[in-house]
Amino acid sequence: MTVDRALTELKRGAAEITPEEELREKLASGRKLIIKLGADPTRPDLHLGHAVVLRKMRQFQELGHKIVLIIGDFTGMIGDPSGRNKTRPPLTLEETRTNAQTYVAQVGKILRQEPDVFELRYNSEWLGQLRFQEVIKLASQITVAQMLEREDFKARYTAGTPISLHEFLYPLAQAYDSVAIQADVEMGGTDQKFNLLVGREIQRAYGQEEQVAFLMPILPGLDGKEKMSKSLDNYIGVNEDPTSMFKKLMRVPDHVLHEYFTLLTDLEAAEVQQLLETGGMVGAHRVLARLVTGAYVLERIPARMDRAFYEALGYDLEAAGRDPAPKASQYPEVSERLAHAEARYDAVAKGGIPEDIPLVEVAPEELKDGAIWVCRLFTLAGLTRSNGEARRLIQNRGLRVDGAVVTDPNQQLTLERPLVLQRGKDRFVRVQLRA
Repeated sequence: MTVDRALTELKRGAAEITPEEELREKLASGRKLIIKLGADPTRPDLHLGHAVVLRKMRQFQELGHKIVLIIGDFTGMIGDPSGRNKTRPPLTLEETRTNAQTYVAQVGKILRQEPDVFELRYNSEWLGQLRFQEVIKLASQITVAQMLEREDFKARYTAGTPISLHEFLYPLAQAYDSVAIQADVEMGGTDQKFNLLVGREIQRAYGQEEQVAFLMPILPGLDGKEKMSKSLDNYIGVNEDPTSMFKKLMRVPDHVLHEYFTLLTDLEAAEVQQLLETGGMVGAHRVLARLVTGAYVLERIPARMDRAFYEALGYDLEAAGRDPAPKASQYPEVSERLAHAEARYDAVAKGGIPEDIPLVEVAPEELKDGAIWVCRLFTLAGLTRSNGEARRLIQNRGLRVDGAVVTDPNQQLTLERPLVLQRGKDRFVRVQLRA
């Protein structure tokens, strides 16, 4: 692949490459580049927002370059303040190591892990060995004024919110990671721009060739407003069950659908536009849900999630999501699970009750005079956290029994036969009396 073509492929979906000409020069050198990603495993779960950066790194791997994933077991004990309006609570070394084990396993869903294109490092290897003299040398490379140029620090300083001195050390520690591995490119979201640019300065101070800062956009969450985040409950996990993933992708807000196609798939812009014109929003959503869900059913997603992969699943992109069932598939097991997820979504969307719903058995002693309070039943079934929440949902017409809306929060139910409880559109539990 030519340098121009490789650069065009890498630029797709990128928010900023600083400086782009240096990336071109590095690619033209013909040597294997070191592509760095630092991750503080403060949470052990990865979602599709993380996948945006990881998929771009996968492209570098397919071009023959090496990914160095640096687990910030040491920096995690500092706490990265990027994009935050208060200090992030630090973790212990044991906590970061425990979270890292799950993190690395999930990264393997996207990144290849052959030794020639992947290396895992922990930054405690070098940061834990730094003498205080070296820390002072690091700190001398950046001024307080430069630190306060960072948006989150600036906002907190202006608002009078305390900034601990150790937080200033975080971007320096991250920058020293780049020195330790001699990074050619550092990846991150747009909220990491300051840290990545500091890395360039620190590498220069240590006499190294400066890394290119490669920034990817932040994927909006399912609310279409905030960034995708588990804490905001607007996320799609990379290991999520296909039925759940498909359902969530079908509910991506229309105004961010194009971003999801751009950042999570490799369909061309013209192909996405054709989808929207031919199949409308519903058809385009269905193609997105099939393509992404099908990819993440695999042990490792394909190098390209494009037209060829969609057709390999047994679908025709020209049908714009209107083809009712997959044809012959190169991935029969994937297609079977994908078809099941789609059928379940369609059944619920039409007001039906899916067959594969969890069963909860109710102990006979929960019944009084042969009946059980409806609020208590929903709580026992796990659809509500408390009887009070169940009562509030009933008052808002949010709970159903056998498809019928529950209107009386004091209703008593017998369990002479199994009942299907429903919360909202798609949370179902079948309950029956324990024998």
